[in-house]
Amino acid sequence: MKRFNPLLFCLPPIFLSACSGGWLTTVGPEYQTPSMPASTSWQTPQVDADALPIAHDGNQASLLAWWDGFQDPALSRLQAAAQQQSPTVANAGAKIAQSRASLVGSDAALLPSLDGNLAGKRSSASFGGPAFLWTQYQAGLQSNWELDLFGGLSRQQEAANSQLASREAAWHDARVAVAVEVANAYLAYRYCELQLQLTTTDAESRTASAKLTESAGLSGFRAQTDVVLARASAEEGNSAVLQYQAQCERSIKGLVALSGLEESEVRQLLLASADKIGKLPAPPPFRIDALPANVLRQRPDVAAAERDMAEACANIGVEQAKRYPKLSLSGNITPTLQNMNGSALMLAQTWSFGPTLNLPIFDAGKRAANVASVRAQYDAAVSNYRSKVRTAVKEVEEALVRLQSAGQRLPLAQAACQDYQNRLQAAQTLQRAGLGSLLEVETARRSLLAAERTQKELEQEKVSAWIALYRAAGGGWENQAIRQIDTVGPGQPKQLEDNHNGENS
Repeated sequence: MKRFNPLLFCLPPIFLSACSGGWLTTVGPEYQTPSMPASTSWQTPQVDADALPIAHDGNQASLLAWWDGFQDPALSRLQAAAQQQSPTVANAGAKIAQSRASLVGSDAALLPSLDGNLAGKRSSASFGGPAFLWTQYQAGLQSNWELDLFGGLSRQQEAANSQLASREAAWHDARVAVAVEVANAYLAYRYCELQLQLTTTDAESRTASAKLTESAGLSGFRAQTDVVLARASAEEGNSAVLQYQAQCERSIKGLVALSGLEESEVRQLLLASADKIGKLPAPPPFRIDALPANVLRQRPDVAAAERDMAEACANIGVEQAKRYPKLSLSGNITPTLQNMNGSALMLAQTWSFGPTLNLPIFDAGKRAANVASVRAQYDAAVSNYRSKVRTAVKEVEEALVRLQSAGQRLPLAQAACQDYQNRLQAAQTLQRAGLGSLLEVETARRSLLAAERTQKELEQEKVSAWIALYRAAGGGWENQAIRQIDTVGPGQPKQLEDNHNGENS
């Protein structure tokens, strides 16, 4: 790993006159996009990488349609429904709308404000004599403009832009996380179906053996101990079937909760494609050829953390500018029509215009403390960024290790299954010929069932590792920022994409 120096990312300007933004200067440190503190290569090689298509080479668009590669209508429908109903995605979308509103306020602070008013007033007054009526009709315009002498407003706008980019990346991260959660839940259900099929087949075989053994026992060809053993084995097999049935039912409930669909619709989806029942989903494999820094930079959580650093750096300038004088220009014009006791209306015109200079003289160290506070927030943002990068590296490496391990162990498990199958057939042949015991047959059957479950568990682990690698490599989020999110329902964002005027990574 390269040494990470956070001071390189937030450098104070050498010459104030060289800065831009403020009318006189722009105070505060200038943010610089950090170099990725990651190694130059992955430590874990990808299995059969040369035979895989390149689906991630530092280009996030390559994984946008990854879920479509499963060619599983049920999974696609569940994914779409979960994206629409997820409260996590909805909450992230609401934060984007909030950040956009803040950005509008930051932009407006750089421009003059103009307000108008209309007023009408009728009053009565007397000064020791008869009362007189005074009628006034007034229209006015007021304007105010704070001149950004030291760049505080520019820094505020910079912070708002960075916050918006961070919130957009966090929204994409929420979408990727929901997609992975749905995929894992769907994988768990199909894996349970597969295990239920294996267990059901085994239970049927045990039941058939128990019936044959019981008939042989009644005829005196089998000992009573064999009859009892066969019956117990059949009961054990049926109990396992009930256990997996309950587990599959729980998996369906989980899919209903994630997708927000009616349970009847979820069940119909799961049964719609007969060729998918009892089979694990087949993820489209891909190869990671990009350097670690390029891959990690595409992760939305890392991009959000980097933008948080930029926001925190800009906030230092915002607070520093408050320690300098503030100059505002204000003016108003107020024409007034008025009369007394019903006389003819008279027009009176008043106006004013001039600067106001506010000088911070004494605040008992409050402004200096605010600067120290935002500097501490920047240090925390740097620490969070470094933590995100380390976590991202770990997740990619762990996913590659899982793929490597499953790929190496799966052929061995398949060979073991075949050997146990041959052993069971041999034990059954000997038992039918009267040369073997039922106990040997049941022992061989259980060994085969355990081997088959191990094989299916490795197949499930391999699919789960591909999903984890998809998540670790950044998932399929758009690198362009969304420019409008109208939430028409929980987690139901309407997007319009445009070019992003800030950096997302």
